[in-house]
Amino acid sequence: MSCIRRNNHSITSEFILLGLPINPELKDMFSALFLAMYLTTVLGNLLIILLIRLDSHLHTPMYFFLSHLAFTDISFSSVTAPKMLVNMLAHSQSISYTGCISQVYFFLFFADLDSFLLTSMAYDRYVAICHPLHYTTIMSQSLCILLLIMSWVLSFASAILHTLLLTCLSFCGDNTLPHFFCDLSALLKLSSSDTTINELVIFTVGVVIITVPLICILVSYGYIGATILRTPSSKGIFKALSTCGSHLSVVSLYYGAIIGLYSFPSPNDNNNKDVIVAVMYTVVTPMLNPFIYSLRNRDIKGALRNMLSKRASSQ
Repeated sequence: MSCIRRNNHSITSEFILLGLPINPELKDMFSALFLAMYLTTVLGNLLIILLIRLDSHLHTPMYFFLSHLAFTDISFSSVTAPKMLVNMLAHSQSISYTGCISQVYFFLFFADLDSFLLTSMAYDRYVAICHPLHYTTIMSQSLCILLLIMSWVLSFASAILHTLLLTCLSFCGDNTLPHFFCDLSALLKLSSSDTTINELVIFTVGVVIITVPLICILVSYGYIGATILRTPSSKGIFKALSTCGSHLSVVSLYYGAIIGLYSFPSPNDNNNKDVIVAVMYTVVTPMLNPFIYSLRNRDIKGALRNMLSKRASSQ
């Protein structure tokens, strides 16, 4: 394995991705399956974005954040899925050092952005249900843009911090990653440098990026639940549940995978569970989001019917 000297430390010129723990005889079948899932992710989320842009009834804060969440899901899945498919189909497992570092940055950036957008959507639902008379005043366009900008800035700061610290490490030993993409924790295990600072930053930033948003979401839905219980009208309860159900489902999928991965880590000699959970939140969850929002959301289904009817009438 070749190493390059840079800034007084050694780095490997490439890494070897072992990929998914599947039988080689089934690799072609899984390649077709993951290609179909990735295309579904891209097309489904693009459809969500298109419907929100074209239907004026969906020009509300909730769908403003949903359109950005759909874009983030496309980007998040695109960071890992194409490279995974290329490696499976071409039977090539290598990735350059630069490509690996870039993958780490964009993976962290869009994962963090997902977390902040889900939090903004939870706050939007809290205001809509707990303070309906002041909804338009509180959830103004300027506030929505401010929340979006803050989400991008914090995500950028977190991702660039991890990436810069990663580039300071030495890699001149084993260059085999037991994963299908350049996972930050897997890279730290390969480094011959002291990773204490990296691990400390991961813990500290993780609290800010993952734990705090999750607490905010739980508190928002705590207030929502209390408001629903005080609502005597069953119609009001049903309306509240219909607007929150989709968001809660996506939050459960996203945070459920993360909690399962980091709360119950695999033994050092068995990374299969970590890889499978990573597939869940990098491939499966972004694919399911459009179905969740389209099947459980009357506004999205109505916008789709309107678009199809206009298309049919124009022919």
